[in-house]
Amino acid sequence: MIRKNVAEILDHHVTFELEAIDRMYLNAYVPSLQTGGGFVYFLKTQVGVRVPSTVMIAPMSHRFVEAIERFVKTEGVDLVTFTKGQRKDDVAKKYLADFQGDEGVLFVGKAQEKASVFRTEKRRDARGTYPWIIRSTAPVNHYYVYLVDRDFGPLFIKFCTYFPYAAKVCLNGHEWLKRQLTRRGISYEPLDNGIRSTDDAARVQAIANQLDAATIDAVVRKWFRRLPHPFTRAHRAAGYRYQLSILQAEFALTQVLDRPLTRRCFFEEVIRENLDIGRPDQMQLIFDRRVTRRTPGRFRTRVLTEGVVPSLHVQYKKSLRSSSTTKKGRPFAPKPPSMTPMTSRSVVRSAICPHCGRSASPPTGASCASNI
Repeated sequence: MIRKNVAEILDHHVTFELEAIDRMYLNAYVPSLQTGGGFVYFLKTQVGVRVPSTVMIAPMSHRFVEAIERFVKTEGVDLVTFTKGQRKDDVAKKYLADFQGDEGVLFVGKAQEKASVFRTEKRRDARGTYPWIIRSTAPVNHYYVYLVDRDFGPLFIKFCTYFPYAAKVCLNGHEWLKRQLTRRGISYEPLDNGIRSTDDAARVQAIANQLDAATIDAVVRKWFRRLPHPFTRAHRAAGYRYQLSILQAEFALTQVLDRPLTRRCFFEEVIRENLDIGRPDQMQLIFDRRVTRRTPGRFRTRVLTEGVVPSLHVQYKKSLRSSSTTKKGRPFAPKPPSMTPMTSRSVVRSAICPHCGRSASPPTGASCASNI
């Protein structure tokens, strides 16, 4: 095979291509309760206290915990207390394998984790001491509700049991896409986390493009209505409703190559063309910003060889990490670079060989242009 660069290989040897949302990790928060002033206003208008203190919110937290534990008994699901170091996804996979329904709650998990909370401290002035509300962190119980949705498949919602009851939602765009294809009777060959092939690529891409903010917001609010809610109807009617924001987003561009030799050439060219991408002058080409030696953070590229399988790792501070590697066995879509709220847009190429099932994802497709 005549030596070609990455662009030439992708132009002439890709048999299937799909660009789609992969994993999304969302914040659910009440905007007006993110400051001490908002907390004080809530206590005065919704709880009816004259002297604001975090002690006054404790009964509300107790009712929320009792509602969750009552929900567990009513639904007949297990309450699993996660141990330190235990992989929650492994526990979820076991319950998912035994699940037979169309949708429903798999189990509820409980773990103690650090959270941003409000705390009351005493301050002093010329007139004496007075309470003051400040932001702090504390280890508090969180409840993970693992469930299966009819449209989105497996996902989980995590509730903090301490005011202002921040929640997080984790879902998968590829799982949503698979269920849409099955519902429409479109044949496809699945990957563990993606699509490997289909007879109607254009239609599959069109359906993938339909996953938008409104669809994601709708499924989250659907389960907020079904699950125990920390805020009463009166609170929600007063405007204390959850809003969603992106905590972490992963986007994937899956590209299937025509033969094993092409896959090998592709991967070798990816490494050759990106050996210096960890240098600041190269990183700024990707991130469209001035990066110098004085810019804080880590910028590096590493090529690791374990046995005979090389892997390429690119790190941009703490906001993006990308890897390119090959693995044996059935084909799969490698994990795309994960993006924090610092970044807003990321694309990763995932090239898959249909014969040997190996893949490679160059970091050259990653980009960042603005803040969320």
